[in-house]
Amino acid sequence: MFAVVVFIFMYYFAVLALVYGFAKIKEPLQSDVAPKTKFSIIVPFRNEEHNLPTLLNSIALLNYPVNLFEVILVDDDSIDTFLVPNHKFKIKLIVNKRISKSPKKDAIVTAMQTVTSDWVITTDADCIVSINWLATLDQYIQNNEVKMVAGAVDYQCNNSFLHHFQQLDLASLQGATIGSFGVRNGFMCNGANFAYSKTFFFELNGFEGNNSIASGDDVFLLQKAIAYASDQVHYLKSQETIITTKPLNDWQSLFYQRVRWAAKTSSYHSTFGKLLGIFVFTGNLSIILAFYFLGFWIALLLFTVKVCIDTMLIVRTNKFLRSRNQFLITSSILYPFWSVTVAVYSIFGSYKWKGRSFSK
Repeated sequence: MFAVVVFIFMYYFAVLALVYGFAKIKEPLQSDVAPKTKFSIIVPFRNEEHNLPTLLNSIALLNYPVNLFEVILVDDDSIDTFLVPNHKFKIKLIVNKRISKSPKKDAIVTAMQTVTSDWVITTDADCIVSINWLATLDQYIQNNEVKMVAGAVDYQCNNSFLHHFQQLDLASLQGATIGSFGVRNGFMCNGANFAYSKTFFFELNGFEGNNSIASGDDVFLLQKAIAYASDQVHYLKSQETIITTKPLNDWQSLFYQRVRWAAKTSSYHSTFGKLLGIFVFTGNLSIILAFYFLGFWIALLLFTVKVCIDTMLIVRTNKFLRSRNQFLITSSILYPFWSVTVAVYSIFGSYKWKGRSFSK
């Protein structure tokens, strides 16, 4: 019974630390520097013929000189055929060369062999980029000593409970990401908006050491980079660089996606990341157990405090993302059960991703 209360208060402390860290990361001031950085935008894809045109059309609208960026599409054994449309910017379509258990890492490594730009950015086929994405990133690179930059990702939601539940989950992840950078313990990022210099990637020996894990092209590279040169790994907290993507439309796909994300937690190199994962798991489990061990009213009080603290982080994150959450209370009631189930299943179960099956 005492352990339940301790784990809940450890969770409170962890989230409050992230709220503090979130406030520490400030949005950068705009400057008038001329565009300079050359970018290669790497897009691994598999059976995305319906999404890729939307992504490429959004890239075509970028407020950035077309001679300073290129797009490298990496086809990972698609069944359908994607015909590259004509655009003013350079587009290359190449085929993924599989050398490991991680298709996405292989796709990035394959693309790296053709990159001629100073910087690479990874994003996903089902994303839409904002018009000042590259211009803002270029300014940040020119004004700061930086070799790697993480950015924000948000969902385009309809009014369904499923979509807003995902938005709540994503807001908590994005808030944790920004907050961890704010307390100088960055451990997480999103590969749909992740930039690093080509030279730095090779300094780090790329994904070496993590090729046996299917996902984590973003997180493991980030953690390796922070261990190597933490002062040159930043989070760019700018609304001009937020990338939007599509939420999933069924619970099974969402469950498998979250299992895939959770499966890599035990392999984190970041002690802070591992501890935070433990605090989140034990905190959510303890909230459930509290109703059995502590009685309804005490458990309800502890749960209410948890919701209030969670909301402090979620509201700040949604304000930055310019998003909103419906069904906040309903999602908050479901979330401890969801979080615990995903975590336990990620240890023992298999999952499907892009038509392939993976296991621990």
